[in-house]
This record gives sequence, structure tokens and C-alpha cells, in this order.
Amino acid sequence: MPSAQRRWYVVRAEAFVAAVRPKRLVEVSAAEITAFFPRYAREQRLNDWQFRQMVDALQLLLVDVAACPAAHEVEWDYWREAGVTLAADHPTVAATLSPEQAIDTHPIYTKASEHRPLLKQLARTLRAQRYALRTEQSYVAWCHRFLSFCEQQSTAGAVDPTKLGKRDVERFLEYLAVDRDVAASTQNQALNALVYLFRQVLQQPLDDMAFGRARRPARVPTVLSRDEVRALLAQLKDTPQLLARLLYDTGMRLMEGVRLRVGDVDFANRYIVVRDGKGGKDRVVPLPERLIEPLQAHLEQVRALHGEDLAAGAGAVYLPHALARKAPNAPREWIWQYCFPSSRLTTDPKGGVVRRHHLHEAGFQKTLKAAGIAAGIAKRVNSHALRHSFATHLLEAGYDIRTVQELLGHKDVATTMIYTHVMNRPGVLPVKSPIDAI
Repeated sequence: MPSAQRRWYVVRAEAFVAAVRPKRLVEVSAAEITAFFPRYAREQRLNDWQFRQMVDALQLLLVDVAACPAAHEVEWDYWREAGVTLAADHPTVAATLSPEQAIDTHPIYTKASEHRPLLKQLARTLRAQRYALRTEQSYVAWCHRFLSFCEQQSTAGAVDPTKLGKRDVERFLEYLAVDRDVAASTQNQALNALVYLFRQVLQQPLDDMAFGRARRPARVPTVLSRDEVRALLAQLKDTPQLLARLLYDTGMRLMEGVRLRVGDVDFANRYIVVRDGKGGKDRVVPLPERLIEPLQAHLEQVRALHGEDLAAGAGAVYLPHALARKAPNAPREWIWQYCFPSSRLTTDPKGGVVRRHHLHEAGFQKTLKAAGIAAGIAKRVNSHALRHSFATHLLEAGYDIRTVQELLGHKDVATTMIYTHVMNRPGVLPVKSPIDAI
């Protein structure tokens, strides 16, 4: 290790020793180790790489040097990623910016100044009609690619968006399908963005277009068996295991899980309210009995962290739809805090407010993938595989398709029907291979 870094590793280790004194290092618990991460990050205002350095230092100290038994219960790889800052274009952060600010601060759009007025108008129209932030970002990005493509095809270079029409859109979509060989869903996403641009912003509806559409093959979702789910969970510890269990036991999407707030968990009535899911809809999912005790214990730790944040002058979270203006004290209230907060405080790009966002979903996905490999599961293991498994296992247990549709938050029951194709009995009777009778 470079000598310049050694000093800081020692500083991080000394800070932990001082925090747990008079306990010996072999006596500390996993909860004390993980509780130190966000506290020290707040006190020292660590950035991303400094946070990872701190986690590395404690792993060397507790695992390799002190041989602390509890250190083996800590998901070190997960905690290295748990302090990653949400990027400015992350939907949770981007929601705090106006459409104009989102365009002005994005490095891609700032280079194409001739596109920015139209892109701003597009983003503002999408925001006014309450489209999801990811949809807004996707549509703006596709329209930017379309305008850049038209400029490359034009001999004059610059193009007037009001002079573009159906044939330009057809050429772009054919380019995506033939030259770029994109998936059908990608081409359809681009088509939806351009249809919206021409209809809602340019006031030129696209009708009767003819172009080569990418073919969308039928895909069967990845489903884990019950034994594979047990093996996967056995490879996880601490917060990653709790979040994985929550996603599998309720069928929530990953972003619905990491954005879950304290007030949406009703322990008394045994249900969870999933707010602002896909399509902007709320729904209710049951809270499994076996999750109540570990989730309550986890929230006690989160509450202690929130109390420390408040004492340090922080403790605010982002609230949607101008709720913070209507209730100025709400961002610091306990019920609005995230159930799975980030390990680091971050400064909001708008107004400089110090907030604690939810944990970054990418870190959890990496941990889940590594756990799948360690468990020897020869499938693509990610958060959506847990959702697929939840739906399939409910259908196998005899629950009707409409109930599963409501729990998943699907708009159309046809979307839910795909899970019948991966069951052992897609029809009325179980289907057995003829070889079993030989």
C-alpha cells in the first residue's frame, strides 16, 4: 500500500478503537461495527472514496489483525458500496431539480446547446403531466439522440425541429433496428418518446408510419426455486439479507424497496403501503410475520442514526410533490425517513440542504449477484428474480391470478400470466414428460 495512504488507514482504525473503548476489538458486535460507518462518515464528512477507504481499514483491522468473530458477520463488500452518492441524474435527486435545471446541468445536453430549448420544453411538458422521472429522462435522451441523428444525416448540419417529420422518424427507427440491432423494447421506447415529442410539443402527430420494427421475442422470466432462495439468503447477512427477504416476501420492485419509508410499514395491521409504484399507483402488500421482528430491530438502528443526524443539524429527507413546502417540518420527522438509508449524508444540489437519501440500489444488486454466485445458483440472480420467484411461488401455492396481479401492481393481467409459463403446471393439470413413464 502506498505510504501516503497508510497513515489514513491508521487514522480510520484509531477512530474505531476510540469509539468502542473500553471494549476489546474481539468483543465488538457486528451491529457496533456497522453503526460506526454512518456515524463516522457524518462526523468526518467523508466522500465516496474516503468512505470505501474507511471500510477497507476496518476490515483489515477487525478481520485480518484482531480476528474479531463478529467481523465475519459483516457484509464488507456491501458496505463499501453503501456510501455511494446518488448521482445528479438519479430520479430521487433529479426530482428536486426543475426540468430546466436538469437539462442545464447534464453534461450531454450542455454540449448540444441548439437542442436544449426543445429538450427543456419537452421535459417541462412531461413534468406537468406527472410522468415518472425515469420516463422523463428516457424521453429527453431519446429525443436528443434523434436530433443528433438528423443533424448527421443533414448536409447542412443543423436542423430545424419544426421541419422534421414522419420520414425522419422512420429513418431513425430503422437505423436503431438495422444498424444498431437494438432490442424491440428499446426501439419501442424510442418510438414512444418521439410520438410524444411530435404530438405534445411540436403539435405534429405522427400517423401511418412505415418502418422496420425490431421483433420482440417471447422471454421467460428467471425464477428461483424455494431451495435456491434459501441458499441465496443464507449467503447474505445484515441489511442486504433483510432487504432481499423483503423483496421476495412482498414482491416489491427494487426501487420500491429502497424508497420505502417508515410510515408506510404498518406493524399493527400487518401490511406495507407501496407508494408511487410503476405508473404512479399505490398498492398494499402483506407484511410477513417472520419479517416483523428483524424489521423492527433494523428500524431501531435507523431511528438511532436519525436521532444522531438531528443532533448534528441534519436528518432531512427528500419529500415529493412540494410536500416539504406544505409541511416544513416533515422532512425531519421520523415517519418520513427511509427504512434503508444511505450510509452517508449528501448535500442536495438544489439549495445545499444536507440530506440522507436511501441507499444506492446498485450496491445491493452487486451484493445480490455475488451471493448468487457463492450459493452456486446457475441463473441470473438479481432483485427482479426475487420478484419473479414471489409471483411464481404464489401461483404454485394455489393463489388466483388476480390476487397476484394486485400484489405485483400490474396494470394488465396479461403481464402476470407470463408466470404461468414457468410453472410446472401451465394448464389445468401438471404436465409430465413422457420419459417419466418409461
